[in-house]
Parts: sequence; structure tokens; C-alpha cells
Amino acid sequence: MTSLSCNYQVIILQDPKEAKHALSSAPILAKSIIGARLIIGEVFQPEAFLGDNWLADSLLVFPGKVALSTAQVENNEIKNLILLDGTWRKVSRLIHLNPWLDQLPRIAINASNSSQYKIRKSPREDGLSTIEAAVHVLNDLHPKQDFTAILSAFNKMIEFQITAMGKAKFQRNYRGG
Repeated sequence: MTSLSCNYQVIILQDPKEAKHALSSAPILAKSIIGARLIIGEVFQPEAFLGDNWLADSLLVFPGKVALSTAQVENNEIKNLILLDGTWRKVSRLIHLNPWLDQLPRIAINASNSSQYKIRKSPREDGLSTIEAAVHVLNDLHPKQDFTAILSAFNKMIEFQITAMGKAKFQRNYRGG
């Protein structure tokens, strides 16, 4: 598995039910970025893992009406990138239970491709897995470094699952065939 460093503390807040899901991408992400933290729970106190200055130096990687561009992020003193892991429903619940998340600035993801997470469906056409969202953001924020290599373990997990379920069952369940 590839381990890369970045200029930010990557923090993944994961829904407890998602933590039990064998096909979650968050553990792969946490192992692929040096110093990344995977925190499982429902209600989080930002000071506990971000420090007292959490509002000024943290950024939420999540769609929003107002999102910062890469240039705006680089001009601020952002130290923490926070990702939420779970289904859209579970992540919406995390945001509801943790209103402080809505206070954080968000970053726009410039995803040119749709998700490769073939074994799980998103209700959003632009929906990405946690690891895919992280790779897009980290590549945007580190133009001289390529984080795409961390997707190799993720892609292997997907292919392993497709093989285990059988191609015909996969096509029936995920391709509408």
C-alpha cells in the first residue's frame, strides 16, 4: 500500500455503522496518508482533535453552496482537511449532530470523472467515495505531487469484491442488467 505525506492533517470522521462496512474506503485512505486520523463516532467535539483554533485552520471537504477555490485555500492558513465518511444519509446525520461542521469553510472538488466505486451506489451523480474526494482535493492542493497512487488499493478492493460476487451478479445489482 502506498503511503504519501501532504501539507495538511487529514482527518476522517466516520459514522459508526460505516466503520462496520467491509467496503469502506476510509481505512484505506487513513493508511495511505501519513499522519491521517480516522475517528469513529456520531458526535464530535472539534477542540478535542483540532485544537482551540479549529474554526480558523480547518476545512471541510464536502459539497456546499459556498465553497473555496484551491487558490483561496492556499492563501489561508489551513492546517486540517476534514472528510466525512458514510453514505449520504449517514453523512447528513453527522452534519446534523455536529452543527459546528456547518461553520467550516468548504472546498470545491473539481472532479472530472465520475466515481469508480462500482460496488456502492450514490444518489448523487457527482458523488465520490471518501478516498476519491480526498485524492481530488489533495491533487488540487499539491500541484507538484500526485496522490492518485493511493487509489490502487481501493481499486483492488473493488475488483476483489466484483470477483467474489461474480460478474453476472455484479452486473444485475449495479449495472441494471
